[in-house]
Amino acid sequence: MITLYSKPDCPYCDQAKAWLAKNDIAYTVLDINEDRDAKDFLVSSGHKTVPQIYLRDQLLVEGGFAGLSKRDPQQLKEEINAN
Repeated sequence: MITLYSKPDCPYCDQAKAWLAKNDIAYTVLDINEDRDAKDFLVSSGHKTVPQIYLRDQLLVEGGFAGLSKRDPQQLKEEINAN
C-alpha cells in the first residue's frame, strides 16, 4: 500500500489524496505534524515538501502531486502490485 506523507492545510496533499481516491488506489496517510518519526524520515531522505508518495520505504512518485497527476493510474496500480 502507498504511504502518503502529508500535513494539514496542504492543498497539494489534498489534491494527491483526491487523485488516489478517484483512481481507486489505496493509501495510508502519515501526518508529519503529528508523527515525528515520519517527519524525521522525510528530512533524512532530503525532502523539504509534502506530499511525498512512498511504497515500502521507496519513493514511488517524484514531484509530489505534480508528478502523481502525470502518472497513468493503471500503470501505477501495476507497479504497486508488482512490488
